Amino acid sequence: MNAQQAGSQPDHRTVTYALTGACGGFARTLLAQTRLMDNLRAAVLCDLDTDGVHRLCAELGYAADELVTVGDARELAAVVAEGRTAVVADTALLAEGGFDILVEATGSPAVGYRAALQALTGGRHVAMVSKEVDSVSGVRLAAVAAEHGVVYTTATGDQPANLIQWFDWARGLGLSIVAIGKSGEYDLVYDPEDATVTQLGETVKAPELGALLKLGTDVRETLAARAEAVASLKRSAAADYCEMAVVATSTGFTADVEAMHYPVARVAELADVYALREHGGVSTRDGIVDVFSVLRLPEEASFAGGVFAVVRTHDPVTWQTLAQKGHVVSRDGRYACLYLPYHLMGVETPTTLLDAVLRGVPAGSPAPRQHVVLGGRATRDLAAGTVLTMGGHHHEVEGVAPVLLDTDDAPEDAAPLYLAAHATLTRDVAAGSLLTVADLTGHDTELLAAWNAGRALPRGGVAA
Repeated sequence: MNAQQAGSQPDHRTVTYALTGACGGFARTLLAQTRLMDNLRAAVLCDLDTDGVHRLCAELGYAADELVTVGDARELAAVVAEGRTAVVADTALLAEGGFDILVEATGSPAVGYRAALQALTGGRHVAMVSKEVDSVSGVRLAAVAAEHGVVYTTATGDQPANLIQWFDWARGLGLSIVAIGKSGEYDLVYDPEDATVTQLGETVKAPELGALLKLGTDVRETLAARAEAVASLKRSAAADYCEMAVVATSTGFTADVEAMHYPVARVAELADVYALREHGGVSTRDGIVDVFSVLRLPEEASFAGGVFAVVRTHDPVTWQTLAQKGHVVSRDGRYACLYLPYHLMGVETPTTLLDAVLRGVPAGSPAPRQHVVLGGRATRDLAAGTVLTMGGHHHEVEGVAPVLLDTDDAPEDAAPLYLAAHATLTRDVAAGSLLTVADLTGHDTELLAAWNAGRALPRGGVAA
């Protein structure tokens, strides 16, 4: 009997999970947190670098005899039955079970899709950390989960799940939501003493920012001037687009423009920035997802990759009271920004694992739909035979810029970005052209089938 069938009876058993991509940065945060929890255990750790898994767990304080590298199903079953953790290099071994929920964190669209599909069809829940997988096949995987009576979910601690839950909370309160989104991964820290701005480890001169720290009467003019002042810094990332694509599947909110607005903004300005254009902001309509670059001074707290919702205010006295308490309300009083200034990666993910297994509850919509296409436009002329290499911390696809297109506006054969990753071009693609499936060869056919199946599902309506 799974958690959905168990009704409201309390279930206090220990939840076990398998983790793919077990040598990655997310994996470390989850494994470290697991050490603190009596009701959660890593049953199987999967990574091509099995020695690296052992080293990582040793650093975290796991005893050497807690982990055993195994190479076949019989060994795996025996190790897990003993209450120890099996370490494997092959995701196929995960079919043998011994765990309640798969945490998929490979970041590999094809490998992650197959691992998740295998788990779901085997009657196990899946918490999807690999947004690259989710952006292509998440809608299909959620449908498979429903067919098998298990949960497919985003993972709390990552921005998509946090934002989806924040959206659900605001919508549940009856608030009228204009925009939702998150901050970019790295703040823009302006130092007025030397007139520089630093993003991660890169510092550039930006003397113009000194006069732009206040939003000014013309919001869009100030934002344009700030963007120009930091134009030498790369502020957008494929990961941002991917995360917003995942958010769109659960919320129905879509990008206002395909490249998103990416305003350079201070946190206290967000209600003014994301106001509708007729009220001075950047939003052309209700129901948008977006990303902003945090502008702050060295001594100011970071937004920490957090999430936000910009809503309309209703009772003026209520929102005046909240503004007096420090909440972010627009200068004209029409809008407010409600936000969570954090995402804690695997530190917070156990809440999703326990909810999925013990309560049958996903961290997001149980029936997502393909409201957007995370596509790619060539940033330069690309010749036939070019391999679209994916790499780097943010899984950028070389020579291709990510874009977010509403499915109603996207060509039927538009290629999802992470289907195109590592594929080869069959023909020349001009700069600015949107990649299509016909442009590709060497892509994963199972992944394409999952994409097509998900896109074929009726979108329905998600309340804004």
